[in-house]
Amino acid sequence: MSAPDRAVLVVDDEPRIVRALRVLLRDAGFATIEAGTVADALDRAALHAPVAAIVDVMLPDGSGIDVARGLREWSDLPILMLSAQDDEDGKVAALEAGADDYVTKPFGPREIVARLHAALRRTTPEGQEPVARVGGLEIDLADHRVSRDGVEIHLTRTEFALLREFVRNRGKLLTHQHLLLHVWGAAYADDTATLRTHIANLRRKVETPDGPRMIRTETGVGYRLVV
Repeated sequence: MSAPDRAVLVVDDEPRIVRALRVLLRDAGFATIEAGTVADALDRAALHAPVAAIVDVMLPDGSGIDVARGLREWSDLPILMLSAQDDEDGKVAALEAGADDYVTKPFGPREIVARLHAALRRTTPEGQEPVARVGGLEIDLADHRVSRDGVEIHLTRTEFALLREFVRNRGKLLTHQHLLLHVWGAAYADDTATLRTHIANLRRKVETPDGPRMIRTETGVGYRLVV
């Protein structure tokens, strides 16, 4: 890709943060599309089609969560949320709005670039893979589609990446660290709160209320696909 094709939407009303991200992303080979409000962010994203977004939670005309929700109406681009607050409720709210990750300020330059690269890797097309059938689900690993009885189940990129890792290792106990490393990347090796949230969302979508538990929790260790 050329530099304009690798533009990242940066949404923050603090000039110091915007400048820092501009330099970090430029050194990593990305251009930036910059906005300081919810409205401006959504307008610029629609106009320029960035490959990813880095969005502050607190904005003058609303919340970064509003930006995430707006982007998710038409785009699957990776979204990293920034916040000065390191609380689990805030992370869960951001993830449920469609964000792929949550980074606490102040952030390390290597960390945020690593998290961006990890999010982009999850959106990179892969080679052809087979269709798997698990617990009544039909999982097209190449086309990233999941269905049950012919009805498609919508998964986020991260939820699908988790399900794919379980399918590839059916019956095997996958530790928290294994899943975090293989789905999110090395920068996430200890982020079990993020993992728990995505596992809960995945279970709600792929398991039926009256059916067996597909993803079993091995307390304190990890999870395994048991069907």
